[in-house]
Parts: sequence; C-alpha cells; structure tokens
Amino acid sequence: MKNLKTYSLHRIPMGLILCTTLLFLFTGCSKVDNDGHTPELMIRTIASGLAGPMGIETDDEGNIWVTESGTAVPDANNDTHNNNGKVILITPDGEKYDAIINLESYANVHSGELQGTVHILRDGGMLYVLSGDRLYLADVADFEPGDTPLDAGSLPSEDIFSVVSQLPAESNPDHDSHPYNLIKGPEGDLYITDAGANAIVHREGENDYSIFAEIPTTANPFFPGLGGPTVQAVPTSLFYDGSTFLVTTLTGFPFPTGEAIIYEVSVSGDVSVYQTGFTMLVDLVDGKNPKHLAAQYASTFNPASGFAPNSGSLVWTDGSEITLLAEGLNQPVGIKQINDHTWYVTSLGDGAVLKVTYK
Repeated sequence: MKNLKTYSLHRIPMGLILCTTLLFLFTGCSKVDNDGHTPELMIRTIASGLAGPMGIETDDEGNIWVTESGTAVPDANNDTHNNNGKVILITPDGEKYDAIINLESYANVHSGELQGTVHILRDGGMLYVLSGDRLYLADVADFEPGDTPLDAGSLPSEDIFSVVSQLPAESNPDHDSHPYNLIKGPEGDLYITDAGANAIVHREGENDYSIFAEIPTTANPFFPGLGGPTVQAVPTSLFYDGSTFLVTTLTGFPFPTGEAIIYEVSVSGDVSVYQTGFTMLVDLVDGKNPKHLAAQYASTFNPASGFAPNSGSLVWTDGSEITLLAEGLNQPVGIKQINDHTWYVTSLGDGAVLKVTYK
C-alpha cells in the first residue's frame, strides 16, 4: 500500500451522537432510542502483543484468524525478502497459535515500504491470504489450535505482482502492484484491491487476473507545497452487496484530511462516487445498522511525525451522512462483522485485536 507503512508500519445528523473515552475499556453515550434504551459502546482488548496485525477473519468455532505483517528487514545478505509474515489463530479463551508461517514479506521496489501479510478471506475450509506479491491458498478445514503450523513455502500460491504490474492501466504508470484486500464477488470469483496499481483486480480462476476497474486520482489540496498536483487513490477494501461494489480509498501522500472517497463500482466495472469527506479509509463492512461501518486509519498526517497516534475511528456511512461510532483508536486496519452490534477490529498501532460492542 503506497505510503501507509513508511511512518508507522500504509456533519453528524440523524440524532445519533456518541461520546467515547479511550481507556483499557471504552464506554460510550448516545441519545436514548424510542424504547427508552441508551445504547452503550464498549471496546475491550482481547489479544495484544501482536506483530503488525492487519487482516482478520473468524470460524464457526469462534476462533479468530489474524495476520501479522512481518518486517522485511534486510538480513546479513541484504535480502529484503524476509518472508516472516504469519497468520495466527486466537481461541475464544485468548490463546494464540501460529497457523501459517514464512509468508512473503519484503520492501516494495517502488515505495520502499513494507509489503507483507495483509488481508485474508475465509471461504469454508479455504483461507485465501494476501502477502507480499502473492495470493496463498491454504486448506485449513481440519486445522486445530496447537497443530503444526502450515509453511507458506508448501502452499499453492500465485504471483499477482508479475501479472498485474504488466496489465495496461492508466492508473498504474509505474507498473506497480500491492494486492491488499479481497472478497468474493459475482459467481464466486475473487476481487482484489490493488493499492499499488490503484485498481480492482478480478481473479476469474487460477492465475487468471484482469483489471476490473481503475480508481482515479484526485487533486492535491496542498499543491504546490507538499506533494504533487494529484493524490493517488490507494484502494483498500471492497464490499459487495449482491449487485454493486463499494470501494474505500486511503489516498496517497500527503494523506489529505477529508479527501478519502468511497466509490461505487457496478458489476460491469463503471466507477462513480458513493460518498466523500472521509480521511484515510482502510476497511468497510456491512454494519447492519442498516448503514455500513468504515474504519479511518488516522485523522491527520505530518511529514515530520507521521500519522497522529490514537486518532483512528469507526464511522457509519450511508452514502450521504457520516456518523461517529468510536474514536481514539490507534491505527485500526481490519474489521470483522460478528453480528449487528459486535465487531472485531485489528489495531496496528497497539498490536492488538479489539472487540467493539454497541447495544
């Protein structure tokens, strides 16, 4: 993802106003609903000490699957491909086990940033893992906590970078690729946000990739002065509702406040603006509010100090209004919907998994 990890790693209407205080346990307050009930927001840490947690999934046994991004620190031979990304499994009682080890982790040749293990998708017993250049396919149907971890070197994988970087795309003049997040879309095909190519990639089958949609650049409000005349989109997450896609954008350097956009993409690949006014969007889920719930990585960026700590947030979005759910989060990256009032969130800044409950 362009310029996200260089420094750390990449109108409230509706009558719903929440206040949150960031402690070990968060509590919130809001307007009383029609039944006289005051919804309460609670955020607690359920796992800590993680090395760059990003992607998150769950299984039917209540286990949580989380990626650790790796380091890509050069070794004695100056090899930047350290391949020390992981997928770990966290049991309902909080025990942590390695599930997949030695996933690809390296420094992107264009940006110099870490390109390690990012997001995952669990589909039945199959776990799809994006790490470095590659898509890994891991059969974890029979994997149990405490089993010998799977070695990424023994897993089937596909080199997305080598294909996508060569596909013709106006949004990718540098021939870059950084596969970042993925979902299942129409006919069960995979759709992948490529934060380097600024595009949505369609995987129709084994090693069969094409550019599905290109996400446009926007004007840089700090130009001249900081950065170039335009800001790259840097698409981060996808949501498919059965008829259309929503795509979140981080925006590239200098990460202007309020300039991140959620795009709507038709099944034929036509791109339009769904909603504007966000800052550094990194994930989006259904929300079941009935609005969508989005994660904003941080509120501000300073070239000297990086991303403002504890300035991330979760916000509701419905295409026209933005409503705050929780603030004071330290670089939230991934959201996993559990039910209509519970979500797991990875906190990259704190190396933790949070449980967010609002009811």
